[in-house]
Amino acid sequence: MDNHKTGFVAILGLPNAGKSTLLNSLLGQKLSIITSKPQTTRRRILGILSEENFQVIFLDTPGIISPSYLLQEKMMDDIKTSIDDADVVIFIVDVKDDSTAEKLLEQEFVKKVVSDSKKSKLLILNKIDSITQEEIKGLILNFEDKKVFDEVIPVSAKLSFNTERVIEDLLKYIPEGPKLYPGDQLTDANERFFVSEIIREKILEFYRDEVPYSCEVKIAEFKERDKRKDFINAEIVVEKDSQKAIIIGESGISIKKLGQAARKSIEEFLQREVFIELRVKVRKKWRSDENLLKSFGYIKKE
Repeated sequence: MDNHKTGFVAILGLPNAGKSTLLNSLLGQKLSIITSKPQTTRRRILGILSEENFQVIFLDTPGIISPSYLLQEKMMDDIKTSIDDADVVIFIVDVKDDSTAEKLLEQEFVKKVVSDSKKSKLLILNKIDSITQEEIKGLILNFEDKKVFDEVIPVSAKLSFNTERVIEDLLKYIPEGPKLYPGDQLTDANERFFVSEIIREKILEFYRDEVPYSCEVKIAEFKERDKRKDFINAEIVVEKDSQKAIIIGESGISIKKLGQAARKSIEEFLQREVFIELRVKVRKKWRSDENLLKSFGYIKKE
């Protein structure tokens, strides 16, 4: 274990910058859910990359926002905790939407991290497949001249382009130390968590406007059964009766389609067959209810 490196790396960015896509690409496996909608990630997700000479523990965080309700405040708390835990901080920007990174760097929260943190900082220029080579070179030179970041790395996380360089550059700043997790462990979350996230991913894909953001998924029952399909009973929590009606759909058509899509993805993830039962419950203003947020795991119980 001589010269073995181990460290924590927080991935920060605005909603839809590609944080989760980058994590999945670096790990070579889908761990975080991905949709085209912003604010898909609600919780910090830990992903572990282990090789013979290093172990990098990535912390995929929610998108940086100005909180409007308690849930979003707790999401921002997750980001702050991740920064505190990290040896290296990755800032990721969508070059198509924020080529100069002004939208990201003008955030007061980000300004503080950039100016106060003594941690190593890498800037990832994501989605470079959407701009020209000349534009990429210009952006790199611009950020390197500012000397704010230790490294500036152009990538396309979706295409897994240049992501190997991210690992190479990270290892320059990761401290020496032994492995903290077994070499074959990919995350610290359990199957229930990922099943609930897959269902929530499908809700984000299937429904529009505010409805998916008003939803939470709670696994009420998860039974592994010998010689039969695993049984999963999931509760979809919404804030209004009207949202419940939309999730269910006329004659239950919408929730049936949702269940079919979720079951297929869950089976791919678990590598075994499951029977899934979905129920919809109304919990008014759950996103601002401290007790409900505790029950969903967004607030640690004392």
